Amino acid sequence: MQPLLDALESIGAKCSSKDGKPPITVKGKVSGGEVSIPGNISSQFVSALMIIAPRTEKGIVLNIEGDLVSKPYVDATITSMKKFNANVETTIPYKKYNVLPQKYKPTTLTIPSDFSSLALLLSAAVLLGDNLTIEMTMGDLPQGDEKIIDVLEILGVVVTLSKNTITVKSPEQLEGGKFDLNDTPDLLPPLAILALKTSKPIEIYNVKHARYKETDRIAILARELSKLGLKVKEKEDGLILGHATKPKSVHLNSENDHRLFMAFCIAGMYVGDCTVSNPESVSISYPNFISDMNKVGGKIKLPDEGL
Repeated sequence: MQPLLDALESIGAKCSSKDGKPPITVKGKVSGGEVSIPGNISSQFVSALMIIAPRTEKGIVLNIEGDLVSKPYVDATITSMKKFNANVETTIPYKKYNVLPQKYKPTTLTIPSDFSSLALLLSAAVLLGDNLTIEMTMGDLPQGDEKIIDVLEILGVVVTLSKNTITVKSPEQLEGGKFDLNDTPDLLPPLAILALKTSKPIEIYNVKHARYKETDRIAILARELSKLGLKVKEKEDGLILGHATKPKSVHLNSENDHRLFMAFCIAGMYVGDCTVSNPESVSISYPNFISDMNKVGGKIKLPDEGL
């Protein structure tokens, strides 16, 4: 969090933390002005500054240093702000923005289905069976993680998308491929576990910023998927995953990361007789994940229900 705290302090806030980590205290009036933020760690820093900018006294001129990762999330922020009557002036796309003092106004909008979570359900459908139809709401907000549809089609999956539903038909074995996840880091876990069903390697690259999520997702995926028998090569910016000829039933440690917990549960159902740590983590983004999986035939049991 340190880059964001430094940016806030440069425009009037008083921040304290433990090396940029919680517990964090933010005090004082944020007056606004010109501010710089690195773009190579998290687009959430950019979104946070954009969202507060209209309510500052001076507004904010926002400079993004380096190459911005996860660009679609910034696009979604700008679109959402506009719906609430706050406009963001794009000086240089993904490099410089100007947000003047403004007032947000109430509005009515439809919140679309979250493709970050939907991607995990689609991976479950690909690995575990074709008889799954997922109901969803598309909406009109940009979502970079819609890229999962293109990814699945490259792997050989037939995806049928209608107005409110999505279904997949998976081949006996998936094709491999190379995938640049710079704009869509949350697709790393659902894509990585699909290597359990591929005939050729899956290479995921240009997603170093996944190391700065709730956990170092690249390192943990490399470590835990190796336990299952996958041939994994960890790279600084991604993974190369080869098929497991004889998958193993093991304990998978999600390290309290909600997306890793869900991905490991799906992988565990595919392999069978696996355990996954930290089921409570899923409440962050998808509280009904376990019950939804069990409704469609999954067999996920919590510790107090017996294993």
